[in-house]
Amino acid sequence: MALTREEREQFLAEPHVAALAVDAGAGRAPLNVPIWYQYEPDGTVWIMTALDSRKNELIQAAGRFSLMIDRLEPTIRYVSVEGPVIATEPSTIDRLREISARYLPAEKVDGYVEFASKNHGEQVLVRMRPERWLSSDLGSV
Repeated sequence: MALTREEREQFLAEPHVAALAVDAGAGRAPLNVPIWYQYEPDGTVWIMTALDSRKNELIQAAGRFSLMIDRLEPTIRYVSVEGPVIATEPSTIDRLREISARYLPAEKVDGYVEFASKNHGEQVLVRMRPERWLSSDLGSV
């Protein structure tokens, strides 16, 4: 059964790891990788990635990407969103801290932020406005 708009938004607001997919060009399957994301109250989603990453290069070339988020418990549920890139901007330590705190236990955030800021290179924040949604709750099996 498809989810309501409110159910989709609530699901995306939870800290699930997404599968990002983006066109990888002629003769290639889409690039599909796990990624942390943030869902904002205005309906946009954002990801953070290295400025010089293949992921960012492909996203900028395609101008759009999709995220698929799923879970298995307490019911089998997924939400998939696809849309255009609406902004790409340099990331900040505050944004790195925000997304890290979404996924990591509180006592691990500072250490991860310190490590990532020293070792992951220049980061960008890529915002996407979902235009297409697929969703379902298959219940429990």
